[in-house]
Amino acid sequence: MNSARPFLYLDVDGPLNPYAAKPERRPEGYTTHRMKPEGWLAQHPGLPSSRVRPLRVWLNPAHGQALLKLTDRYDLVWATTWREEANTFIAPVLGLPPLPFVDWPTTLTPGPNGTFWKNPPPRHPRRGPPLRLAGRRTRRPGPGVRGRPS
Repeated sequence: MNSARPFLYLDVDGPLNPYAAKPERRPEGYTTHRMKPEGWLAQHPGLPSSRVRPLRVWLNPAHGQALLKLTDRYDLVWATTWREEANTFIAPVLGLPPLPFVDWPTTLTPGPNGTFWKNPPPRHPRRGPPLRLAGRRTRRPGPGVRGRPS
């Protein structure tokens, strides 16, 4: 990571995986993937992993190429509930290298005044350029970044 560049925080579900799109109408350019990340399995306590239905994920490999073109200006960081599993499941499909990730709190309860639980966004771990968060428009401080790949 380059200390002179701002971070570009990447969310998966919504910006990269249009999970809310109609299931019978996969968006053009996207490929379908069936995945069982640990975070998904944990949402099905008591079921053996073999009985848990895989999560359907739509990804567009062109998005990875576009994100890589931004690495001359930004350091890419996962800001997703996938946490480090984004490096295992999402990055290879998009052609991205392993990236550091935001270590979100484990609670998914609403924030103050009913705000989305991911607000405020991740805190920039160093002083310097402002935050850029792909998929959301805000610059308030929040949890820090972990898992910097070597």
